[in-house]
Amino acid sequence: MADHQRIHPVDVGSPSPSAPQASHSFSQSEKHDVTDRCARLHGTIPVAHAEQAKKKRSCYCCCKCLCCTTLIIVILIILIGATAGILYLIFDPKIPKYSVDRLGILAFNVDNNMVRASFNVTVTARNPNKKIGIYYEEGSYLSVWYTDSSLCKGSFPEFYQGHQNMTVLNIIMTGEAQLTGELLTELLRQQQTGMIPLLFKGDVPVRVKFGSLKLWKVTFRVRCNLVVNSLSASNQISIKSSSCKFKLKL
Repeated sequence: MADHQRIHPVDVGSPSPSAPQASHSFSQSEKHDVTDRCARLHGTIPVAHAEQAKKKRSCYCCCKCLCCTTLIIVILIILIGATAGILYLIFDPKIPKYSVDRLGILAFNVDNNMVRASFNVTVTARNPNKKIGIYYEEGSYLSVWYTDSSLCKGSFPEFYQGHQNMTVLNIIMTGEAQLTGELLTELLRQQQTGMIPLLFKGDVPVRVKFGSLKLWKVTFRVRCNLVVNSLSASNQISIKSSSCKFKLKL
């Protein structure tokens, strides 16, 4: 009797044991790619990318603003330099000159190392400029010093000095100073020899007039080294030597 073939039932819905199982998991990079593609398709950008783009735009705006500011500053410097150069060529500015021509002693008293002095100082101010006028303004400071001690103080009068003008001023200066015993002894010794060194200081604020323009305020600083023969009110005072220096303080 022929052998009957045995037929085994097969489950159609179950996968074959030898068939490889399909993988439904994605790697992290693939997820990002999918997200980016979806964002591009729907017209949106992931949050991280949006923040990065915002930072780039902010950086660009800052750099652009900095470049514009630097350019404006450079242009202003060039314009100021060009204006100053044109004014210099047109007006040919020169620093005024001053000299102490006479020193009169109205009072000079010594009492217990305290010196009380009153001077009448004759100062000549010269404006050598052909096209520049000078306004002498309030706030000037003049003083006469012996070594490190200020003997008297005064101020320049307010007035206008025209082109190529020479003005002689008589300035009354008064004050007092406490001198040490050694310094007073040295002063009395120098008075006997007729060689007393003094220092005249002056800080004079002015406004410069270019043509019809009254411009910024500057300060003329004057320093004059003097040698006089006496500091007594009863004697005739003569200036044996005078050397002055000038400086412009902006």
